[in-house]
Amino acid sequence: MYNKRLKELRESNNLDLQDLSTLLNFEKDTYGKYEREYIIIPIKHLNTLCNYFDVSIDYIFGFTNKTNYNNYQKEIDTKKVSKRLKEFRKDNNLTQEKLAKLLNVVKGTIGNYESARALIATPFLYTICKKYNISADYILGKVDEPKYLK
Repeated sequence: MYNKRLKELRESNNLDLQDLSTLLNFEKDTYGKYEREYIIIPIKHLNTLCNYFDVSIDYIFGFTNKTNYNNYQKEIDTKKVSKRLKEFRKDNNLTQEKLAKLLNVVKGTIGNYESARALIATPFLYTICKKYNISADYILGKVDEPKYLK
């Protein structure tokens, strides 16, 4: 999902795991596990990495080779996430139940994302964006364009 780009960015900036862990205040073992995808990196930590390297989440996910977008916001806008997830679901004629089934979660999880009680989990964001060619950065409120990729 993201391990190749994370490793490339770290190495191209001449950083080892310890350097990057120290700079971003991550545990060395934890960051190494993120990079190898032994554990899934939470969206907030992925955002921290993207901000550090000045790249988009779409770039990290491998959805685009363009490293960043114009008018890129550094912070995730939880209100926009809520609104854009609902909008995405309606645009694709998906009920909360259908989306929950696609992601293999309970309907309440989708409700929590859409009401901003919880930030969408990394694998769910990736799955939605990959399947529907929608920008992760758009869903997260970091950009207004592009909405759709490709």
